[in-house]
Amino acid sequence: MPAKLDPRGVRFTAAITSVILAVGLVTGSWRVLAVQTALFALCAFVGMGLNPWGALYRSTVAPRLRPVPEEEREDPAPVRFSQGVGFAFALVATIGYAAGWTSLGLVANAFALIAALLNAVFGYCLGCQMYLLLRRFTPIGGAQTPTS
Repeated sequence: MPAKLDPRGVRFTAAITSVILAVGLVTGSWRVLAVQTALFALCAFVGMGLNPWGALYRSTVAPRLRPVPEEEREDPAPVRFSQGVGFAFALVATIGYAAGWTSLGLVANAFALIAALLNAVFGYCLGCQMYLLLRRFTPIGGAQTPTS
């Protein structure tokens, strides 16, 4: 089982992600969004340990804070799922900006920014909530049908 995450690190990463997404929104630059899309992809599909903002948090910020008790740490699965959702929105924004479909880029970029800001400012991970909702309605191990 992967190591649980420090929720403060998740919020720190969301704050930096928010800044990058805000720069993308203001500039309409597909290049800025392409960088964030790649970061989302690394975290969602390869591993959370590859997030450079998480590494920055672990090396510079976390040593200055009190340790987080194990029971307060977060399961990485919902966070990875949220990174996948962020990837999808950032990819659509990147494609929109690059193809000249500015409205599509703006809308997708804005949705990603709102989600990142919710996490950074309020600690509310929209993608994590989506993950939990999907898990609630997805049977584990296949559906069992009653026999008569």
